[in-house]
Amino acid sequence: MANLLWLQGGACSGNTMSFLNAEEPSACDLVTDFGINVLWQPSLGLELGDNVKVILEKCLSGEIPLDIFVFEGTVINAPDGTGQWNRFCGRPMKDWVAELSAVAQFVVAIGDCATWGGIPATAPNPSDSVGLQFLKRQKGGALGAGFTSKAGLPVINIPGCPAHPDWVTQILVAVATGRAGDLTLDEFQRPKTFFSSFTQTGCTRNMHFAYKVSTTAFGQRKGCLYYDLGCRGPMTHSPCNRILWNRVSSKTRAGMPCLGCTEPEFPSSTSNPARCSRRRR
Repeated sequence: MANLLWLQGGACSGNTMSFLNAEEPSACDLVTDFGINVLWQPSLGLELGDNVKVILEKCLSGEIPLDIFVFEGTVINAPDGTGQWNRFCGRPMKDWVAELSAVAQFVVAIGDCATWGGIPATAPNPSDSVGLQFLKRQKGGALGAGFTSKAGLPVINIPGCPAHPDWVTQILVAVATGRAGDLTLDEFQRPKTFFSSFTQTGCTRNMHFAYKVSTTAFGQRKGCLYYDLGCRGPMTHSPCNRILWNRVSSKTRAGMPCLGCTEPEFPSSTSNPARCSRRRR
């Protein structure tokens, strides 16, 4: 039995909504088939107020072993480094995050906000938001560049806005069943099993990309979305066209450009160089 605690900082709850739609395995499968005991999760936990605080304090004291600490959303440091803009159970959330991470066997960041700050951390970043161990490409974040959990691993980053539900549940199963040692992480601490290929891999529009046949409007069924609509599929690490959303589709298959949401730069304002070149001509 692996105890899992899931907290949420500065976030829209999109990753929780994604997680609850997981299919292989589902959120229920984590409990019934893989022995994960969900101590508390914002949308699943029955406890409120002081009863939640009791759970957190028992994790800190060691009365309840904390095997997996999952965090969704940014760590908010405003104002002036106090974290008072995001309080939870009577304290700044950033303090709970630091202390719970220190006692957890594994720490998992879910979604762009938790991994490297996402939209809230985009300049001018008034909430002084950071990810658990990154701020965009800069390593450090809330826990510091040198942080490792009790199991000896850095924060396991599962980015996305939101992250695909099956990326989340499959990594949680690997950790809970003692196979965390099989995980290989890239330079941004993303599991390579999901993030070693590009979004373009498996894209049904690759022939159009090769011949520079461009689509001109959202939703068109033919043409590449890169040249005129700025698709970031060729430069974004994700399996979105290999592990389809709802087992059916992806952004590019639906006629929408990839926004690069699994990369630290998201949301990127950098213009597509190919598109700029075409405009100059």
